[in-house]
Amino acid sequence: MQLAIFAKTFTTTGALPVLRAVADAGYAAAQFNLACLGLPSMPDSIEPDAARSVVEASRQTGVSIAAVSGTYNMIHPDRRVRDQGLARLEVLAASCADMGTRLITLCTGTRDAEDQWRWHADNATDAAWSDLRVEMEAAIAIAERFDIELGIEPELANVVSSARAARRLLDEVNSKRLRIVLDPANLFEVADSAERHRLIDEAVDLLAAEIGMAHAKDRHADGSFAAAGQGVVDFPHFISRLQAAGFDGPLITHGLMEAEAPGVGAFLRSALEESGRA
Repeated sequence: MQLAIFAKTFTTTGALPVLRAVADAGYAAAQFNLACLGLPSMPDSIEPDAARSVVEASRQTGVSIAAVSGTYNMIHPDRRVRDQGLARLEVLAASCADMGTRLITLCTGTRDAEDQWRWHADNATDAAWSDLRVEMEAAIAIAERFDIELGIEPELANVVSSARAARRLLDEVNSKRLRIVLDPANLFEVADSAERHRLIDEAVDLLAAEIGMAHAKDRHADGSFAAAGQGVVDFPHFISRLQAAGFDGPLITHGLMEAEAPGVGAFLRSALEESGRA
């Protein structure tokens, strides 16, 4: 399993400075974000030289590009906002080869018009699911055109709010272009140890064949997010379940400050070692 980090964790700008910071902090790979180039995360255009600077920096530093962030609100209540996001997704997809990656991470979205990471009661409606299906089919058509994959993440605040919802979408869409990003801290808010383990086990059992990437952030006992190793997530258990399911892809940490990056990396390496002994 490859230890990785969100490139946006680091405050410097430019592909080479950012990926050098990733390497210096002890990580072998990164999930890139166009904000690291001083652009919007989902820009209206990407100059070829800007995209190629990412893969060149990857070669110079030895840091591979596991994915690039392409999150927009896929079920925003305003169709025009969704159309704009889809157009920007195509821009990003067209530059993936130049950036050295084949995976774009998505946000399945919320009916909240202001915050794509905030739950809205209408997320649970048939209309929201229908809009997601339409949007996802269009996104998959883009992925087919540019020979890339799309990663979705079960996330409590989004329409795909659980591993079961993710399984439903995978089965309904039935595309090898659609992959799962699994973050244990997004499977619960407040839960006891037994329930946390149950949710992790269920998610891996349901989604194992489609997991393309794992995320690693944590939660405090009160439900607030924390850097990996500072909360209640049992990472050796999570990692061992992934390994038992045959997953050997990137484990990407986020939700941490730049100064915490070396320590979090050390914690996750220890968890990887512990899971290997289990």
